[in-house]
Amino acid sequence: MPSPAEATHAPVKAAGALAGNPREEQDPRHASARDGPRIAVVIPCFNVGAGVLSVLARIGDEVSVIYVVDDACPLHTGDVVEARCLDNRVRVIRHERNRGVGGAVMSGYQAAISDRVDVVVKIDGDGQMAPELLPKFVAPIAVHDADYTKGNRFYDLANINRMPAVRILGNAVLSFLSKLSTGYWDIFDPTNGYTAIHARVLKSLPLDRISPGYFFETDMLFRMNTVRAVVVDVPMDAVYEGGSSNLRISRILGEFMWMHLRNFAKRIFYNYFLRDVSIASLELVVGTLLLLFGFVFGGYHWIASAVEGVATPTGTIVLAAVSVLGGLQFVLSFLNYDIAAVPRRAIHPALTD
Repeated sequence: MPSPAEATHAPVKAAGALAGNPREEQDPRHASARDGPRIAVVIPCFNVGAGVLSVLARIGDEVSVIYVVDDACPLHTGDVVEARCLDNRVRVIRHERNRGVGGAVMSGYQAAISDRVDVVVKIDGDGQMAPELLPKFVAPIAVHDADYTKGNRFYDLANINRMPAVRILGNAVLSFLSKLSTGYWDIFDPTNGYTAIHARVLKSLPLDRISPGYFFETDMLFRMNTVRAVVVDVPMDAVYEGGSSNLRISRILGEFMWMHLRNFAKRIFYNYFLRDVSIASLELVVGTLLLLFGFVFGGYHWIASAVEGVATPTGTIVLAAVSVLGGLQFVLSFLNYDIAAVPRRAIHPALTD
């Protein structure tokens, strides 16, 4: 969690002039241009520079406050925004040291909670996420259909043709691992950073324990499941022109796999053995034990028979096969239960500010 000395808020003068539309003076923490939820935008910035100015200029009047987080940016994005942005809604948060995208977003989240907004939207400053889509991310939350929304670049098959093949493959693998570790079997594109969350749900999460690096988006999903929040995908276009992502699937795939395994184990323990014990818990235990016994018992006798040069007894083969098939059936039954247990009812209406 950032200390006051490491992250500071500095008011900036206004981005509306960049679009030739100066905005009326107001306190963005307590006023909005329209009725509805008070919306904040968090923009983590590292190696962004002046490019963030065009993003700020495209953010609509439905937003009350914008947090630009300069994550020890070598291009001094915070200074650029202060010098050239004229939007009175913008606040600059500076980090003395780089904390990663997750750490930068956490600083913005904490500022939004302090300013008592209703919904916090996170977009990148490189222009690859269209600010014009923001209302689509907020709408499911505003009508209590979701607690957290995230972008999905794979919804429209026409967009996939514009993606590099390695990105498609990497996202497919990461998406399947994410389904296992987070418990959200009906979402895709887990590394997509265009997100929105209700502030009440945000306050219920352990922000200081969420991964500060590129695993941030997926770790957020895991934390969402621990509080049984509803997550909804929002279709969006994949944009790669005018910028490149700092995320390299080939570089982080191994690290992500380990983190997914860790979160999967935590989720299963929390949901099926700590908070509740159900028939699914028993199915998982029995299925796992049967699978282990079948593979170990069958493997041991198969190797022993091969070494001795004799055929493995039929009874041994049958016992091992029945154990494996029975264990597989129990595990599949557990997965069916787990898939059906995806949260469906938004929790933020029942939470208090």
